[in-house]
Amino acid sequence: MTYSFASLSPADFEDLARDVAGQTAGCRFEAFGPGPDGGIDGRHAKSGAAIILQAKHYRVSGFSALAREMRRERAGIDTLSPSRYILVTSVSMTPANKKALSDIIGPSLKASEDIIGFEDLNGLLRQYDDIAKSHVKLWLSDTAILERVLQAATHNFNMITEADIRAKLRVYAQNPSFSEGRGILESQRILIISGPPGVGKTTLGEMLSYAYIGEDWQLVSMRALDDGFERIDDRRRQVFFFDDFLGRIALDERALSNQDSAFGRFIARVRRTPTARFILTTRAYIYQAAKLASETLADQRLDVARYVLDVGTYTRRIKARILYNHLIVAGAPVGHLAALAKGGAIKKIVDHAHYNPRIVEWMTDSSHITDIPAENYPEEFVETLDHPDRIWEKPFRNHISRKCQHLLIALYFASEYGVLIEELRELFEAFNPRLCIKFNIPYDPKDFEDALKTLEGSFLIIVNGSVSFTNPSVRDFLSRYLNDKTLLIAIAGGASNANCAQRIVDQFRKIPELTSADTLSLLTALTEFASRLNSIPNWRPVPGEVGSYRLSDKQNGDRIAMLLGWWRSSDLSAFLDAATQIARAPVGGFSAWSDARTLPDILVGLLTASQAEQRQTSELVRLIEDSLRTILRTGLEPDDLDRLLKAIDENSTILHPLYGEEIATAIPRMIDEIGGNLAHIDSESTLADYIDTVEKLAARVEYSPDAVATAKNAIERRINEVREQSTDDEELSVTGDHERQVDRFDDADLVNLFAPLLVDISGDDDDNRSVIARDDIGLA
Repeated sequence: MTYSFASLSPADFEDLARDVAGQTAGCRFEAFGPGPDGGIDGRHAKSGAAIILQAKHYRVSGFSALAREMRRERAGIDTLSPSRYILVTSVSMTPANKKALSDIIGPSLKASEDIIGFEDLNGLLRQYDDIAKSHVKLWLSDTAILERVLQAATHNFNMITEADIRAKLRVYAQNPSFSEGRGILESQRILIISGPPGVGKTTLGEMLSYAYIGEDWQLVSMRALDDGFERIDDRRRQVFFFDDFLGRIALDERALSNQDSAFGRFIARVRRTPTARFILTTRAYIYQAAKLASETLADQRLDVARYVLDVGTYTRRIKARILYNHLIVAGAPVGHLAALAKGGAIKKIVDHAHYNPRIVEWMTDSSHITDIPAENYPEEFVETLDHPDRIWEKPFRNHISRKCQHLLIALYFASEYGVLIEELRELFEAFNPRLCIKFNIPYDPKDFEDALKTLEGSFLIIVNGSVSFTNPSVRDFLSRYLNDKTLLIAIAGGASNANCAQRIVDQFRKIPELTSADTLSLLTALTEFASRLNSIPNWRPVPGEVGSYRLSDKQNGDRIAMLLGWWRSSDLSAFLDAATQIARAPVGGFSAWSDARTLPDILVGLLTASQAEQRQTSELVRLIEDSLRTILRTGLEPDDLDRLLKAIDENSTILHPLYGEEIATAIPRMIDEIGGNLAHIDSESTLADYIDTVEKLAARVEYSPDAVATAKNAIERRINEVREQSTDDEELSVTGDHERQVDRFDDADLVNLFAPLLVDISGDDDDNRSVIARDDIGLA
């Protein structure tokens, strides 16, 4: 593998140079901040003698710029008079180039091999593979690895581009969280990354995922647990990535309650599978709330590995590197850099109590930085850290049109993870006229296209036909902005599906001091939506994949539960009528996997309600009873049948009398038919669970031991087939086991890190770049 080093900043390159030179020289180099350092980027001193290392990352500038800089450095090198001098550079070397540099450097250079150029450096990295792997940005930027990442992404919902990956790699400041997270994954197979908004949870999860892809693991990006259950395959090495698995803004306790047992089952499944890794991210406050509501997350026996990524994880050096990398990648104008330096803002930013990588990203974005006059840049940067809401408040309220605001509102309620353009159009064209009429604003059929073009690249991004917010902080801002009763009531009837409608209700409930009349007004507005809910599909085709579908909305049982909740809160018959219509003719039918979890609970709630409610819901009760009988009479797989029976058993006194006969026949049918229903199961752990389930359910009805033995033999044969096809559990290259050390990074180091951004290194007198003195940085 040949590395270009293009993804490394000068500071990253110095870190790499110290590691490589230390390996070749057989010693450890002290680290010094980059910048005008008297010719020292690394030093090894012993018994009065010193080996001095310098690193010059001039891959783009080339040999002439490197030679020019070394002439400037010559006096400093002679003053140091080291026992040995080593130069590491990303510039390609020829024998003539090395000879020219040797003459420039002078007697401190003992041998030409102490000039380690582009080709030498790549050769040493092939020899010392562990060094290459420890510098994540170096090997993740390799073309072959990027291609693997992109190929993996084309089969997942979070479509990404090579430009996206390269941009993230260039600004990523490698820190101990990567090695520590990787170590936990290798020992536990599961990692929950939690922390405050904007601290870098998703970035860490993505970097860990990319690292596994680079080692030929398959990426499975998840929006729901069903994505994991559908894709897990013991024959492959797979890394599952579930970003914001508990919700983007607040905990969805209903969803967590419905999915809790499935979540536990999937975690247990991954823990038993040597070829699976599971990475999850969530905001810290949501995780703490979820632990109170979730038996799975609270169960100490499960011992879910959690890595808390907080701002405190970032040392002063790392925070400075994050700012430094963003300024480099943005190509920040010299005037803005000079203003930061002269006003002492660099230190204020790095040491700010509310330092946050997301704010740094926003304030250094090339499309944003040029809108701020250089002289105002330091003040605005610090004020944004003081008041993070200002990032989006002013541009949203003052800089974009109402139709653009309406599009962002539609995107907020459409999905937490981004949405296809045509689906977003459906919701916008329902919301926009309602809001325009409500607030007496003209609207036009071309509003959607105009708003989409206006917002692309600022508030939102479009990748492969999917629209999402350019930054999660936009959603954070909208979450606060949309605490508006009038606005929410105006758009409620235009909800595009049940998930969208539920998000509107959840948003409404955040508003303080709501009255019962307020709630009734919202629910009255939702009756229009309820009347068409059963015509809205809950599965949609996957674009570009013929015959493939994705779950796009709540399943039918969840829809009925939602409508019944609204009916009980409002006494509006439209909701009960809509629930009954779904039960009578559910779009796509009821699902044994999903609806078998919800229908028993719904039925129990109806059967134990007041007499007045029972009189109103008698038809709905009958329809749900019949639907559960139909599900039990179909050929259920062991896990589906076991799940349904557990739901019935939880309310055994009420439900057992209704379904005793169906249960008595469903279990033998499953056992007798299981041998012909195993070809699609590729997981050894799932098949092992099937054996346990067969034994347990057979004992429940005292079914034939011979039939049970036949079923178990069929399952064991399938297990052997899967084993023969499975990937061997190879010894993996692990980048964990990182021992965190005390990191000294004082004001002088901060000066040295940023000085190269502020000093003219081209040597051209007519260059327009400013030359900033060290003392001007405000730290000396």
